[in-house]
Amino acid sequence: MGPPKMAGANADQVIVLVNPMAGRGPLLSQVDQLHVLLSAKGFEVDVLNDLGEASEKAGKSFRAGRLRALISVGGDGTVAEIANRTDPGVPICVYPSGTANLLAKYLRMRPDPKFIAAVVDRGIQLRMDAALANGRVFLLHVGCGFDAAVVNQVHRQRLEARSGHISYWSYVNPILRTIRTYNYPEMEVRWERAPIANACGCPDPWVVRWLFVFNVPLYGWGLPLASWADATDGFLDVCAFQKGFFWNGLRYLAAAQCGWHRRLRDCQIARVDRLRVVAEEPVPYQLDGDPGGWLPLEIEAAAGRLTFLAPNS
Repeated sequence: MGPPKMAGANADQVIVLVNPMAGRGPLLSQVDQLHVLLSAKGFEVDVLNDLGEASEKAGKSFRAGRLRALISVGGDGTVAEIANRTDPGVPICVYPSGTANLLAKYLRMRPDPKFIAAVVDRGIQLRMDAALANGRVFLLHVGCGFDAAVVNQVHRQRLEARSGHISYWSYVNPILRTIRTYNYPEMEVRWERAPIANACGCPDPWVVRWLFVFNVPLYGWGLPLASWADATDGFLDVCAFQKGFFWNGLRYLAAAQCGWHRRLRDCQIARVDRLRVVAEEPVPYQLDGDPGGWLPLEIEAAAGRLTFLAPNS
């Protein structure tokens, strides 16, 4: 992957996609302010609420060499949708307004119109890996099992309430319900090529009950499951635990929070570019904190797939 580079001097078009579910009131006022600031810097700005329209316009502008940035105003899920609908290399600028905003934290972006306008004007372009899960692009991580079951319940709760915005409190009842009902089925993790790094000798397949695959070293609630992950190395970092049930989950949680889960004999770590996950029972998976589907699952790294704008520092 190439070094960071400045945005093209002739790129003068900016498209702002505002997720209508991400927030109202103050957020829309901030978008208006951003529009004014970018226009004052000489950019041609188009503010849109439709994902399909924004992706299409960004693609045309990018292919014409005029796209300075496609600004995603929303959470991690909004950025993931953009990545799935645009060509590789489209410069994406993250304006965080979701719940976790993990990608924004990784890129050191913040929800400030003046800051975002400065990044668009004088920031750098960073190339970053993505990954594919059954052909769908994801940016951050995959979770299979318990955490995906929680994500499914949060999503269902969100649909029933017809509410777009969620907070960390939105996860409390789904977590409690999942603790009562989830049965921790076994999953098999298989490799096409032997993992590069593995603390436990790499049996093939792994048989586990908790599975996480990381592109970036961040996870919800600040849990450092793969703090060593690097989104520019062309690989994915896998963290898995062998034993099921709630009390083992608490043990794994405490160990991970303290940073010594890799010392556990029933924790397995690997760095790979491709893996397959299967199960005999139905097991859900989540992508970047949104429902993904049900196993089986093919995951592969997509080196240098993404381009983001970031602060020039």
